Amino acid sequence: MDALFIGQTYIDVTLVADAIPTGDEKAVARDHAVSFGGNAVTAAFACAKLGIQPDLLTSLAPDWLGRMFTDMAARYGVFVNPRPVKRSSLSFVIPNNGKRAILRARDDAYLHPYPTLTLGGCRLLHLDGHQADAALAYAKACRERGILTSLDGGGLRSNTEELLGYIDVAVVAERLCEQMELTPAEMLTYLHSRGCKIGAVTLGERGLIWIDAAGVTHALPALAVPSEKVIDTNGAGDIFHGAYCYAALANPEGTWDEHFRFARAASAHAIQHLGNEASLPTLADIAAVRAAYEQGA
Repeated sequence: MDALFIGQTYIDVTLVADAIPTGDEKAVARDHAVSFGGNAVTAAFACAKLGIQPDLLTSLAPDWLGRMFTDMAARYGVFVNPRPVKRSSLSFVIPNNGKRAILRARDDAYLHPYPTLTLGGCRLLHLDGHQADAALAYAKACRERGILTSLDGGGLRSNTEELLGYIDVAVVAERLCEQMELTPAEMLTYLHSRGCKIGAVTLGERGLIWIDAAGVTHALPALAVPSEKVIDTNGAGDIFHGAYCYAALANPEGTWDEHFRFARAASAHAIQHLGNEASLPTLADIAAVRAAYEQGA
């Protein structure tokens, strides 16, 4: 395998609606999309769409949604290593003026221990903190083998602090800063103190701040996509993670400034489309976004 992604599978149902009915009411959505979902899962699909097809260790149920997910993974060349659950997990996503509301129904009562995979040839591990036991075990194994480890720190989980001790690249959300009562700048210092070679905090429309291995802090502003072109921000962060994972694998001699600029363009493409699948960029899409918006950014 070239890369291993570990996370929780969702099926995302994205609805564009003027209002959400309450009580004994009905409404008709203006648009909708059904796609794969989940942080590391979406990142894995993004990496595959860009040209490097990873292995994915994720939850999988023996129901029709699980079979639909298996078909989607096969279409993109994502090799699924399943961890069985009884029922598929769902996310209902409502985009709203550059934000999004999400209602989740999750089954993370895994029926079996995580599978033991051979890491021969693996160059990168990407985690989102789900499957805490598997995440920690594979982070330790990859650290021992010198395999680059990456973490999507979208929120505080039971194993976050311990896991960070085995992470090379930690890109966390502002939400994690709030949960840990740290400013974004303080979070960078914390990540650096935990031994992360690269630490970053994503700030949505305000871009990204990050710290390099030497302890130098950098700022990367978001690309100025016009508000009228912003359709759905859900999944853009996951695609950001998948894109920098791809960049690190495809261009291992490149700098992290280059990798993050590439990923920034991927997420700027993503927010202009509805649903995770439609949001996945090609290399040509990323080049087009960079040509349109990157000058001066």
